[in-house]
Amino acid sequence: MALIRVVTDSACDLSAELAAASNLTIVPLSIRFGSEEFVDGTTLSADDFWARCAASPVLPETSAPSPGAFQEAFESAADDGYDGVLCMNISSGVSATYQAAVTAAKAIGDRIPVRTVDTRSMTMGQGLMAMDVAEKAATGAGLDELATHTEQLIGRAKVYGVVDTLEHLEKGGRIGGARALLGSLLSIKPVVTLVDGVVEEESKQRTRGRSLHYLADKAKDSPPISRLAVCNGAATDIDEFLAMLDGVKSEHPLVVVDLGPVVGTHTGPGTIGVCFLTVD
Repeated sequence: MALIRVVTDSACDLSAELAAASNLTIVPLSIRFGSEEFVDGTTLSADDFWARCAASPVLPETSAPSPGAFQEAFESAADDGYDGVLCMNISSGVSATYQAAVTAAKAIGDRIPVRTVDTRSMTMGQGLMAMDVAEKAATGAGLDELATHTEQLIGRAKVYGVVDTLEHLEKGGRIGGARALLGSLLSIKPVVTLVDGVVEEESKQRTRGRSLHYLADKAKDSPPISRLAVCNGAATDIDEFLAMLDGVKSEHPLVVVDLGPVVGTHTGPGTIGVCFLTVD
């Protein structure tokens, strides 16, 4: 049996409790409000982040971890006697985080083997994949087997979100194919998704209620679901949305998380996301 540590970054939006329960190591990104810089999950919680968003005159910005932060995590795994590391990162289409992990993996390759995987996802699309891989790692699966399993999960991970405004996505340069929505911002509540690791337009809905029903229908109409999660970005109607998911079945219990600073920086307050892994 192999002993493999699974590492991911804080764009996955897993709480400290969920990460600990899955024996996952989280490498944090950084968030800036003007001249103030914070470390996600360490010096800035999700609640603090949303409070600052409401009070700050400037939009926040994110920055990827340094290669050194990843190297420290990889070295810790070696110190703890692990045989290897599988590192799963936020999509390289929206962040330089994956490249930082690749650089760190090369630097420490003589000491412990590290496989880096671009999940082409984020928030709980990435988080659910990490939980799934960590569960498999706990059975003693080897590094090659875990890397193959991760690649298979990528095509099964779905991420959809309702945002109140595309202002954050536009200013953060993460809007991708959703740019076409900008001309009609005042008359729609957009639904966005991830396609090949970048943000794309999924649907144009005239009201928030319709957009939330559309979001719920993506889960209801999905092929059989293995894992299901809801992300709450300081949304006042999160309970209404959770009620809309009543009857949606998944092999594992529904996970509800706070949308963290990394993704929240680019989607803004009022965001609700639904993420799931299909069985096949």
